[in-house]
Amino acid sequence: MKPVHVLEICGSLRAGSSNLSLLEAARRVAPDDMTIKLYEGMATLPHFNPDVESSGQLPPEAMELRALVSTADALLISTPEYAHGLPGSFKNVLDWLVGAEDFAGKPVAIVSPSARAVYALAQARLVLTTMSATLVDAACIVVPLPSREMTADDIVRDPALADTLRSALADLSGFVRAAGQSASS
Repeated sequence: MKPVHVLEICGSLRAGSSNLSLLEAARRVAPDDMTIKLYEGMATLPHFNPDVESSGQLPPEAMELRALVSTADALLISTPEYAHGLPGSFKNVLDWLVGAEDFAGKPVAIVSPSARAVYALAQARLVLTTMSATLVDAACIVVPLPSREMTADDIVRDPALADTLRSALADLSGFVRAAGQSASS
């Protein structure tokens, strides 16, 4: 069985972000039939400009983002909430993907380290649905971290937290395989 390729996008630029820790823990507990790569270009992605996009001369950073998304079978997203909304840098990533030919129908799971980030999660769902992503509801979960300072190691060592992540990843993998969307299959 060929692996399901997942691209992670962290909506936080903080090095010690609980969202980043959650995504790193997901890579560590991923099933054997899944490979996961973290998108690391958010901080250097230029501001979205529709004129630039319509010119056909995308910045290299935007082309790289679109290529990574194109080759991924699914996306795994975790984002914080800033002032009751999505962080601007994360929304910028999504804006660059609006015109990506391969984005429509892309399976997406949203994982959150906090049940209190309701506005950002609702906005992410709304934006992704508007962009014609396929939200995999069974894999969209809150992994309630008891502390914002938890590292990926802490999450992996906690059986309940690790099992919650494993279950969501298995649901995402199962959805991709059932839909026949694995780029590797």
